[in-house]
Amino acid sequence: MLLHSNIIGEGKPFIILHGFLGMGDNWKSLSRKFNEQGFQVHLVDQRNHGRSFHSETFNYNVMVEDLKNYCDHYQLKNFILLGHSMGGKTAMQFAVDFPEMVSKLIVADIAPKAYPLHHQDILKALSSLDFSIIDSRKKADEVLSHYIKNMGIRQFLLKNLYWIEKGQLALRINLPVLVNNIEEVGKSLAENSIYSRDTLFLRGANSHYIEIMDEALILKHFPKAKIETISNAGHWLHAENPTDFYNEVINFVY
Repeated sequence: MLLHSNIIGEGKPFIILHGFLGMGDNWKSLSRKFNEQGFQVHLVDQRNHGRSFHSETFNYNVMVEDLKNYCDHYQLKNFILLGHSMGGKTAMQFAVDFPEMVSKLIVADIAPKAYPLHHQDILKALSSLDFSIIDSRKKADEVLSHYIKNMGIRQFLLKNLYWIEKGQLALRINLPVLVNNIEEVGKSLAENSIYSRDTLFLRGANSHYIEIMDEALILKHFPKAKIETISNAGHWLHAENPTDFYNEVINFVY
């Protein structure tokens, strides 16, 4: 099956992979700016996310296969690949497996190391949504607010809501499979994995996903990597400081 995507404009292909519980649409504003610089931007929904297909299988190996099938379908070669968080893990693995296809790699706020489980509260909150009684986004937000105090995170999660039919809400994500396979999201890149072409790691100044101690590991796997920090931003650095994020990316790709 083919991943769903939103393809913006014409030019050199530039693929963007969203993070866990996100979707390609999260990147629409930046994609338009990248398109203005001569790139054809592919906002791809990974499996069990957004408008892409649902599957009982969920791990980085199959997500890399999904992306390879997508690239083959659209005959994409020598493209720029950007991934955020979970999408960054997929992007790293894809670049290692198919280095000849990726001209430059950009990884946003994730390292090639293993991460402990840390999405349980969010998944518990989403699992508490009972759409037999919740018939508005406002009511869904009220339920989520009992678990998640941060309004920005709730708004991010609520983008997954859609109307199956009039009066009936549902989630686009395949929540049961994501809950059952949550340990896959934090897995590390295989020890001997190397991508030796130009790579940019961007970390949020207020995020702890990429720490100073991770730099040696990054350079082991990505010997040509540059590591830059986006000020006034946490894990969702592209949304919290889109101007600096955009400038770092454009400076790197040119």
